Amino acid sequence: MDVENANCKIKVSQCADMEVLPIERPLKIDVEITGLEHMIGELHRVFSRDHVNVQDVQKLMAAYKSNPKDWSKFAKYDRFRYTRNLVDAGNGAFNIMILCWGPGHASAIHDHADSHCFMKLLSGSLDEVRYEWPETVQPEVLKVLNNNKSRRKCCSESQDLPDSVSELTIDTDSCQSDSCECDSCQKKRQNGRCQEERDDEERREDYGDDSEDEGYDVRDMKVRGRSRMELNDVCYINDALGLHRVENPSHVDGAVSLHLYCPPFDSCRVFDARTGKPTEVKVTFWSMYGKKIKRVLEANHAADSQ
Repeated sequence: MDVENANCKIKVSQCADMEVLPIERPLKIDVEITGLEHMIGELHRVFSRDHVNVQDVQKLMAAYKSNPKDWSKFAKYDRFRYTRNLVDAGNGAFNIMILCWGPGHASAIHDHADSHCFMKLLSGSLDEVRYEWPETVQPEVLKVLNNNKSRRKCCSESQDLPDSVSELTIDTDSCQSDSCECDSCQKKRQNGRCQEERDDEERREDYGDDSEDEGYDVRDMKVRGRSRMELNDVCYINDALGLHRVENPSHVDGAVSLHLYCPPFDSCRVFDARTGKPTEVKVTFWSMYGKKIKRVLEANHAADSQ
């Protein structure tokens, strides 16, 4: 299933025709949307359909050119952590929020609760770091992919993927199935096991034999790719593409990003970068429709998810 054919109105794992991992593609933007309210109105129109293509949402978000006059009333900062500020609830089909990142602020590594996530940079710059899923955790979408692996081609022919807005390292030389016995895949698995054995030996030397935390090995989560987002860039991620964390690389300037989640979710999992251990957390808003919410925030770094 190509990314542009995914239906945003249902969870990623419910795309019954999914056969290969969705891959981001460059978009040709034919029109320019003036004003955040105009873009939100177009999104409501698109989401009134039964089927909403991922690419349609990407195009709308990319067509809007950031103007602080449109979104400054929603941009609420906090000195100690980034904030999530609800802009529109999308009639339950999606929600739109503005995230404000102070200097050096970052999210935890997190999933997206089997939903689709779009992110557009409105101000400053942000780094997106994508991670492989821990071996001990399998999301719903990967369960579906594994069940359908017999329908996929064993190995894909190498090809140069076009540049995307948010770069992602994808191995196109090997198949998606762990059971493939072609020479290329066997060699990659053998090399991977050798490297893992060397890494395990080094970790045992560093941490000793007591390197487990409730069954989770001290094993840094594997980085799949890193990309820098600049003004008006748009990227897309779902659980089939992995996990990610977002960080403001500047220690001086803030950053503002626009996020759309569909279907909306009120909890997700964050992951310990050293062990891959997941923790379920609630996702909350700092403000709604431009007004700050009065509440007591939990003093828990794990809650810093998006």
